[in-house]
Amino acid sequence: MSFEEYLITKKIDIKAFRQHEAERFQEWAALYAQVHPESFTAQKKFLLNDVRRKYLLKIP
Repeated sequence: MSFEEYLITKKIDIKAFRQHEAERFQEWAALYAQVHPESFTAQKKFLLNDVRRKYLLKIP
């Protein structure tokens, strides 16, 4: 699963996240490429919730 697909499963709007927090997006993408998705989730659990609140993916 790619980092973008992972963000969709976490209901995070990729475009908004990348546009508003490009540095964090790149940092997380690099880390995601190096670790297992479950490990990434464990490391960023509370931060993921904050990012989701800011950039909630709107599904029609």
